Amino acid sequence: MLNEIAGIAHGFFTREGGTSQGLFSSLNCGFGSGDDLDTVARNRMLVAGSMAVEPDRLLTLYQEHSPRVMTVSEPWRRESTPLADAMVTKQRGIALGALTADCAPVIFADGRARIVGIAHAGWKGALNGVTDATIRAMEELGADRAAIVVAIGPAISGAVYEVGPEFHGRFLKADPANEAFFRPAPKPRHWLFDLPNYLLARLRRSGIGRAEDLALCTYDDEQRFFSYRRATHRNEPHYGRLISAVAIT
Repeated sequence: MLNEIAGIAHGFFTREGGTSQGLFSSLNCGFGSGDDLDTVARNRMLVAGSMAVEPDRLLTLYQEHSPRVMTVSEPWRRESTPLADAMVTKQRGIALGALTADCAPVIFADGRARIVGIAHAGWKGALNGVTDATIRAMEELGADRAAIVVAIGPAISGAVYEVGPEFHGRFLKADPANEAFFRPAPKPRHWLFDLPNYLLARLRRSGIGRAEDLALCTYDDEQRFFSYRRATHRNEPHYGRLISAVAIT
């Protein structure tokens, strides 16, 4: 759907096509991943080039699994990266980026108002309303909620995202209807949680124009995606970060 909007560039980038080596191979875009910083900077330059922005105008946040949203009017230095999990802008030539490795990247665009947004949505941010907060921040810039189009990018799928009883209970306490996004896991008193479909349902209830999930699982597709949970299951010390981005051209 985002491809249909004129004047908006976006990308859900895979781990392929970069310069990193080993566990980070190859398009690792996370400065906090443990990878060589100069190598990460080169990878981000490649992404910026494909988004047609200058490297210092590809922005990412210090993500903290919160519903906090930044309204962006100008770029910042890496040393002063804000704490937040979503961004919105109406400024041309700035690419808003989200770093993920199982959490969901969510891209928002109102083509008529020429306002875009992006959110990093793990379970905590999703439950606490990071997508709703992003929509409200876009409205404050002049977006029309009914005109906003949203796409959910590569994330861990409900087939493999196993969670425990406290996690399950937290979602049911928030809304008993959330039971629809859980199914029993093979391990007793554990469940499989469908994060992408939870986000999709929440977005559609919000009154936006359209929303879709690309249905790409980061855990299952090792060739294309980094995965925190896959790395944890293998006792690997590090894992790379995927980047997703959106910009007004």
